[in-house]
Amino acid sequence: MPHYRPNPIEPLPERLCLFRLSAIGDCCNIVPVVRTLQTQLPDTQLTWVMGKVEASLLGDLDGVEVIAHDKNNGTGTLRRQLGARRFDALLLMQVALRAGLASRAVRAPLRVGFDRARARDGHGLFINRRIPASPPGHVTEGFFGFCEALGVRDRTLKWDIPVPQAARDEVDRLVAGTPLMVISPCSSERFRNFRNWPAEHYAEVARHAALHHGLQVVLTGGHSELEHAYAERIERALAGSNNVPVPNLVNLVGRTNLKTLFALIQRATVVIAPDSGPVHMAVAAGTPAIGLYATSNPDRTGPVLGRKWVVNAYPAAVQRFLKRSVETVRWGRRVRDPDAMSLITPAMVVERLDQLMATPADERLRE
Repeated sequence: MPHYRPNPIEPLPERLCLFRLSAIGDCCNIVPVVRTLQTQLPDTQLTWVMGKVEASLLGDLDGVEVIAHDKNNGTGTLRRQLGARRFDALLLMQVALRAGLASRAVRAPLRVGFDRARARDGHGLFINRRIPASPPGHVTEGFFGFCEALGVRDRTLKWDIPVPQAARDEVDRLVAGTPLMVISPCSSERFRNFRNWPAEHYAEVARHAALHHGLQVVLTGGHSELEHAYAERIERALAGSNNVPVPNLVNLVGRTNLKTLFALIQRATVVIAPDSGPVHMAVAAGTPAIGLYATSNPDRTGPVLGRKWVVNAYPAAVQRFLKRSVETVRWGRRVRDPDAMSLITPAMVVERLDQLMATPADERLRE
């Protein structure tokens, strides 16, 4: 039987539209919300409006109609995509102004958004109901707040993102052998977004992983010049020592789509990445991630499961660059200094990797 407390939204919607365009990590974190709604409200039809890129990974979720919207197009384009669809309720799960403006294309009398503490960028202009207020916490707490608004309190932490056989076959073609360590060294390029760790540090960890744990190291990333340059620097750093053998490195930067990347991560033993989409893709794939966090708080944006593997230099960065303690800064405040990630040393990451490899596989994501 569905388990929900007295429902503040009545009647329960028969046609529900979730609106979250980006980013990859956040959309992965919303999948358990979708699975929760499917479990607790089985008679509700779900439609998810998401970004075109995000839809290339999540567009085939079981039981969900996905509308893939190009974020570069306007509201009129989305309105044409939706056609005559009408919904009983909209869950506006993104506070960016661009998302709010685009959400106007969704026809729904009830428009549910974030509570005031989580809202910004004029979010309140596009909604007429808010989720219950709650103490600061992980971003997923806000997403599950939309379930609370519908009266649902049980949670289903399940992802089961479909992986086509073609993606698995492509991984077989690109990478021979296991076990694998996937390194995704770059976060998305944004203004004053200093999340990338030095390439030479990645090389040091990669060498240790190969020589001490027998892990084949795979570099992944998109098509940007920055990502290609990072991979080349890591390769050069690994080849620079004449005293230690160069580990078997596979450079797949710019050579995978999101489904193939997800299949690769699913096969990996561990993923190492800064605060970025692959950390959350790893959780969805059932693979532990060693997230590198200094400019953002992993208690807010870290992996949903396996957070014990995170290397957390955020408190040190807040102290050094903001002259404050974590307890006295605004929740979610970022440290916008290019030197912050240097507070994470290769020894810290190697220590975490050694701890993970010494832990039985079935306990690595157990909380």
